[in-house]
Amino acid sequence: MFRKVFASAALAAALLAGCNRAPTSTVAALTPSSTPASSATLAASPTTESSPSATTIAPVISPCDFRPTPVAPPARPVAPPPNGAAPTDPDVVHAVIATDQGDIPLTLTPGKTPCTVLNFLSLAQQHFYDNTACHRLTTDGIFVLQCGDPTGTGTGGPGYSFADEYPIGTRAAPVPNASDTLYTRGVLAMANSGPDTNGSQFFLITKDSPLPPHYTIFGSTDAAGLEVLDKVAEGGVIPGPMGENDGEPKLPVQILSVQGP
Repeated sequence: MFRKVFASAALAAALLAGCNRAPTSTVAALTPSSTPASSATLAASPTTESSPSATTIAPVISPCDFRPTPVAPPARPVAPPPNGAAPTDPDVVHAVIATDQGDIPLTLTPGKTPCTVLNFLSLAQQHFYDNTACHRLTTDGIFVLQCGDPTGTGTGGPGYSFADEYPIGTRAAPVPNASDTLYTRGVLAMANSGPDTNGSQFFLITKDSPLPPHYTIFGSTDAAGLEVLDKVAEGGVIPGPMGENDGEPKLPVQILSVQGP
């Protein structure tokens, strides 16, 4: 099924699941690694998933609430950011993922996704991402490089979770049109294990991907970052349990550090 042009719901679930819940024995929905982990719930197909309407009233998001996940302890010692309001000014900030394959510059969007950006920069400042491997690459149907798990298994996280933001819930940002392709080449978004289970894992889109609007988009990379992503994608995939186009990248990618503002 991994040779279809559009990814199935199972593939989307497998691809973008983070680890903010305890491992389960659920195999039917597939998992983010060869180790059984929590499943994500998606619609029958991303191509038929209902997207937010342009006329939908954007839901109000409460201040940031970083909730411990006792059943999924932190992969590395780390403290969550403080609960409460997160900065939304300036509207964008810049960071760099330094890897052994080259730097990936980021433009982050605290104006749209303040809690997510606060979390990402907090983890970076605590060196949570230092010397970690990007553990997953997919090159058919959905095109992403997934990183952010110090264990390298796809099941590791920071020991806490927090709520979804844009495009799931928005503040001042406009609600996307139903026809919008949100997960376009260069987009940076959070992986999750279902609603409001964001942690540390994130993914970068190497080609436009038909994902439903279930994953918080909190930034993007530029041409220099895309050169690095293209190099990794062109290197191919080590076939994994979920298909020949879904596994570890053949060209290993080690995050050396994430440098924020």
